[in-house]
Amino acid sequence: MTAVPMATSHLQFCTDPAEFLAAAGDHLAADPVISTVVAGVAHRMSARQAEGIAPPDRDWWLVVRDESGAVVGAGMRTAPFAPYPPFLLPMPDDAAVALARVLHERGEEVLAVNGALPAVQLCAAELARLNGGQVRVSQHTRLHELGELVPPAPVPGGLVVATEDDVDLVTEWFGAFMGDADEQAGRPRGVSAHEVPERAELLRRLRAGRMWFWVDEDGQLVHLTGANPPSFGVARVGPVYTPPAQRGRGWASNAVAEVSRRIQAEGARVCLFTDQANPASNKVYARLGYRPLVDMANLVIVR
Repeated sequence: MTAVPMATSHLQFCTDPAEFLAAAGDHLAADPVISTVVAGVAHRMSARQAEGIAPPDRDWWLVVRDESGAVVGAGMRTAPFAPYPPFLLPMPDDAAVALARVLHERGEEVLAVNGALPAVQLCAAELARLNGGQVRVSQHTRLHELGELVPPAPVPGGLVVATEDDVDLVTEWFGAFMGDADEQAGRPRGVSAHEVPERAELLRRLRAGRMWFWVDEDGQLVHLTGANPPSFGVARVGPVYTPPAQRGRGWASNAVAEVSRRIQAEGARVCLFTDQANPASNKVYARLGYRPLVDMANLVIVR
């Protein structure tokens, strides 16, 4: 861990996810829904490290402390896809600006920043000022948590757990989900800062039983829903994908409802992200009982 003192905030960089969790775990657990992405990735990578799989050298984790030493923010740079955007949780304004300056001083090229507002806006704006360029919005996202589940109108078929034998189809649908989400939001395909997880990661998810198909009455696979294992008692649903020819039949609503019900039955809270530019999906989740919590954004710096 390296520490960087600032005017009012203290930035600590960790290269070990277990060390990061030891330092920031209580802070993440205090608001586990807002922290879902960072906590989930940290727990997953810590488990992989325990298996002998070290994080890439470029990865870092950030702990933000105030003058008293209390943790007041967190973040990470662990994205496995270019341009490797940092993901920031809420933090003091001065910390977000200080982070940009430290990354500039370290010579890290940062062309995108994802996460909580206004931290990402402040960090990206300072990076653009220091390095040149303009900040543009790639995607506005919204984090929702499920309250009381409202079951949708039932449809034929049911949920089945995807297995390792399904990895090729899961990979195909995962990629289609991301491209279609861009198109549905009026963006060019592939513009969002995401990519399909590597095959080994998808196999791990499948072995954990966290990917499900909806199978219609004829035994045809018509929909895919996934969910992360709980971190600090919160599980995040995604991806949620229905092939175009199968849309409008209620598969997604029923699959997400059943996956959400199972997660709640395990004693965990359930959350998911939506794209603010896709009103149709936002309405579907609202009807199921999901309520918006916080807006986030994926920002890019264009030179």
